[in-house]
Amino acid sequence: MHLGTLIYTWLTGVNVGTDEFGNRYYRARKDTLHGREKRWVVFKGPVDGSRVPPQWHAWLHHTSDEPLSEDAAESKNWQQPHQANPTGTKDAYRPQGHAYLGGKRATATGDYEPWTPE
Repeated sequence: MHLGTLIYTWLTGVNVGTDEFGNRYYRARKDTLHGREKRWVVFKGPVDGSRVPPQWHAWLHHTSDEPLSEDAAESKNWQQPHQANPTGTKDAYRPQGHAYLGGKRATATGDYEPWTPE
């Protein structure tokens, strides 16, 4: 976290809630430009926007007016747990034949026929 964000949060922020990952959500004490309150998140750990659960994302982007309630924070039985985007990390998907996995691909089967105009 940047020092400027921390100071701004201490001076003008009101804590609204925390998600299951430990990220803390804040809103400004006063309305800002055009009467719309400023909302932000202070991440626990590395800063990554994909680590914000969908319900809090809706609140941050003014889709919902009220902060997330305890009932809304609980997942339904059909919902999968939220996962951050693993792109660029060691957990990212790599297909067979990727250089990080040895770089050996299966040989072509010969069933490919290129299109040629008649």
